[in-house]
Amino acid sequence: MSKVFGSPHDVWWVVAKTLLLYATAVVCFRVGERRTLAEMSAFDFVAAVAAGAVVGRVPNAHDAGYLAGAATLITVLLAHRLIARLRFRPLFAKLIDHPPRLLVADGKVLDDELRRTGLTHRDLYGLLRQHGVDELASVRFVVFEQRGQVSVVRRGAATDADLLRDLVVGPDQDDRESTS
Repeated sequence: MSKVFGSPHDVWWVVAKTLLLYATAVVCFRVGERRTLAEMSAFDFVAAVAAGAVVGRVPNAHDAGYLAGAATLITVLLAHRLIARLRFRPLFAKLIDHPPRLLVADGKVLDDELRRTGLTHRDLYGLLRQHGVDELASVRFVVFEQRGQVSVVRRGAATDADLLRDLVVGPDQDDRESTS
């Protein structure tokens, strides 16, 4: 029976390690940057999954104590913080972050860019409806942002050129802009 349910002594150790690792994770995430849990990029997601795996596995592992789990958890979170800091360097930012992509320009859907993002026309139209767009012609730009959100700039809206500077624009759009 103890093979199925385990011994009460073992359960208390699992509970103690779980509480300690949970507290360690909370402290590390609290001390860390807010971005770790909000607007997850690929490296944010990996950090969150790895932290969850450590917190979920170590308490039940008979071969790993709290200190080993805490060291693993802290290492993952420190690596995440290092990558977050490296994003301030342009070379690393290009490797780590997806660039924002222009999906709609002057009411015209840029099919190649839509395809590169993995979105369908139905996906785009659903996102536009969520932004209150009821007519594609009323849209100046739709931008697929780095973290997967969509920004909609309507016609007639004053737009600072710096806000559009880093957009990835497909080759067909580059040709259109050079002729304008």
